[in-house]
Amino acid sequence: MPDTAGRSRKRFLDPMERISEVLFGLIMVLTFTGSLSVAEAGRAEIRDMLVGAVGCNLAWGIIDAFMYLMGCLSERSRELSSLRAVRQASDAAEAHRAIADALPSAVASVLRQEELDLVRERLRKLPDPPVRARLGKDDWMGALAVFLLVFLSVLPVAVPFVLMADAKPALRVSNGIAITMLFLIGWQFGRQVGRPPWRNGLWMLLIGSALVAMTMALGG
Repeated sequence: MPDTAGRSRKRFLDPMERISEVLFGLIMVLTFTGSLSVAEAGRAEIRDMLVGAVGCNLAWGIIDAFMYLMGCLSERSRELSSLRAVRQASDAAEAHRAIADALPSAVASVLRQEELDLVRERLRKLPDPPVRARLGKDDWMGALAVFLLVFLSVLPVAVPFVLMADAKPALRVSNGIAITMLFLIGWQFGRQVGRPPWRNGLWMLLIGSALVAMTMALGG
């Protein structure tokens, strides 16, 4: 599940979260299309496969959105605890430790004492925080985005089976779309982590295919 720490309040999901949700949804639908036998598949089998794929991604989209909200609430609670620890500290040293604990270690290590004092004073001047953490509008919108990414990722792979009567060419087109999506996910991941996009696209093809095969082997 994606980490909510450090999420920008200006956008609901960061690029890595969007990448992971689309990849998750794609793997789910591929476990259904990959299990389809084109030699034996009729319209009834294709319909059952589509219903299963859509239902699975719908269910997991809801579950993943709920888990996202749990992560947001946990993060808000940690923020409140850190703020209270600073405001209620008995001395400057205790407040400095609380501030440093709330920051990435690389950032905390370069802050001087006077800078920590300035942060402490500004935090003490803030209005009293709420008694308990609450989910905000951005959290709910983020959960909706998670659901939509997981659920809608089924559509590009499933559409060929709706538009094409013959299962064999439909599966080939569907697999082509899935391969393209896996490559693009790897490409975008490479850009985000500063690695060669082409190489990461190819690696994502291999890793995604292995995850699908493992999921199918385990009965997923």
